[in-house]
Amino acid sequence: MDRDVKKIWSGVLEGMRLAVSEATFKGYLKNTSLVEIREAGEKLVCEGGCPSGYLKTILDQKFAGQLALELERITEKKCEISFVVESARAREQESISKDLPLFEKRDSSEDVRRARLRPEFVFDNYAVSGSNQMAHAAALAVAKRPGLAYNPLLIYGGVGVGKTHLMQAIGHTVIERGEGPVLFCTGEEFTNDLVDSIRNKSTDRVRTRYRKAKVLMIDDVQFIAGKAAVQEEFFHTFNAIQREGGQIVMTSDRPPAEMAKMEERLRSRFGAGLIVDVGPADFELRAAILLIKAKQKQVDLPMDVAQAIAAHVEGVRELEGVLARVMGEAELKNTPLTLEFVEGVLNLTQPANTGAKILTPNEVFNVISEYYGVGVQALKGEKRTKTIAWPRQILMYILRNELRLPFDEVGRLVGGRDHSTVMHADGKVRGVLKSDTVVHKEITEIKKKLLILG
Repeated sequence: MDRDVKKIWSGVLEGMRLAVSEATFKGYLKNTSLVEIREAGEKLVCEGGCPSGYLKTILDQKFAGQLALELERITEKKCEISFVVESARAREQESISKDLPLFEKRDSSEDVRRARLRPEFVFDNYAVSGSNQMAHAAALAVAKRPGLAYNPLLIYGGVGVGKTHLMQAIGHTVIERGEGPVLFCTGEEFTNDLVDSIRNKSTDRVRTRYRKAKVLMIDDVQFIAGKAAVQEEFFHTFNAIQREGGQIVMTSDRPPAEMAKMEERLRSRFGAGLIVDVGPADFELRAAILLIKAKQKQVDLPMDVAQAIAAHVEGVRELEGVLARVMGEAELKNTPLTLEFVEGVLNLTQPANTGAKILTPNEVFNVISEYYGVGVQALKGEKRTKTIAWPRQILMYILRNELRLPFDEVGRLVGGRDHSTVMHADGKVRGVLKSDTVVHKEITEIKKKLLILG
């Protein structure tokens, strides 16, 4: 049919630009297109184009409804839309590689090895949800325009939330586009290299290796805090790379303002770019991560199985271990990965006569709130009066020990507290339990109430 698809899509994107954040628009929508429009009775069936399979999944799952509404606004007809991966991007990349000088035509796998990147840490294998959406969009922007978009980029968050994956995905993209060299190291490795170079009188060689990088990535940069000589060297390396138009990317377990022993001039440099956090993975993100991990292992994991595991396992780093366990059991017993089988392997269901059940954080909040007569919002709040602080510590202890949640996840649930606060609460309750029979009785009663819920 004779429709100006480019004009229609331009109107759709203008509408979406107003409806979503700038980071979301640039990260997911800007590089899409409208490939085809077909009439199907009273409605229009639209086919959109995008550059990757990963992006196709996100667009189909999260944005198809909004995009269809924008299409209906412009075409004044009922619309539905789905996406395909355009081959044009692959042709474009092939054309770019043909135009490169002969000495740059090389197997990128060697560059990946030299950069110390893990081959699976690419954007296509990174699941996106609300907790990491901004960080993902920022990483994509840096990968497309290293040295220009956000420089430096610092991504911070708790253990196992995907900071290193995002950082290395930037490196992979830069290498694929022939814009290296790229170098990844941890803060500890940077420190050890410097110490060894001083011992072996080879500081010039080590400095050259770091400073010639087009993209330098430092994982766990907080490790260098309090080490004067290392911070001095990093400061000059940082400046040298930026002066040559290079990109600095860092990860940390905390924002610069909380790096007490980091020199002020470094904290100032960090703040001159973009600082973005990655929160703990929510249920949807954990399920998506499982599906991606299963696909990497060439295993067909049903959605209901992924969701059951995601509901049972809160820590992202534990997901792969649990997946490996159920896959191994299935292979050993030569049985498919059904929901019933996985529930049995992980003990997600209990015999009816035990009264046991799978707990959720909300149930724990409600029981603690009722038992101590303290509102749920008060438990999450900032008040530290004894009548609130002690129930809050019991709450954190139960979440940690009965639901087996990581310290960071418990802190997030209980009003966004840091892991050290949760560790303190857990240790305090454990200590009191050893000698206080009243507290022992309280917790026993709380556990009984949790087991008979539902």
